[in-house]
Amino acid sequence: MMKLPCQLIVWNVLPAIRAAIAEELNKIGVSQLEAARLLDMTPSAISQYRTGKRGYRIVFEGEVKASLNRLARDLKAGQVDDLASRICEICTQIREENPLGDPCNTEA
Repeated sequence: MMKLPCQLIVWNVLPAIRAAIAEELNKIGVSQLEAARLLDMTPSAISQYRTGKRGYRIVFEGEVKASLNRLARDLKAGQVDDLASRICEICTQIREENPLGDPCNTEA
């Protein structure tokens, strides 16, 4: 059965983006409770991202990793007006960097 690119994004890419943002927030000293507030999630969801129980399928590098780091820093600084747009920009960046069209294959 063929999976649509949108399915792959929802099931794999978005959870990986959220996990990466949670990890970046942790690295810059943001508590689990504050990360949950910033990302509009439950603290338990943040815990699952941080421990690898969710969103661990993709490892981001290069420009995508830099974008995730900038987003985390901007979140901490209170400089994000539209989180959804910023996440969409990162998702678009992932898709543009992947010439094979599989948003889950970040090695391409």
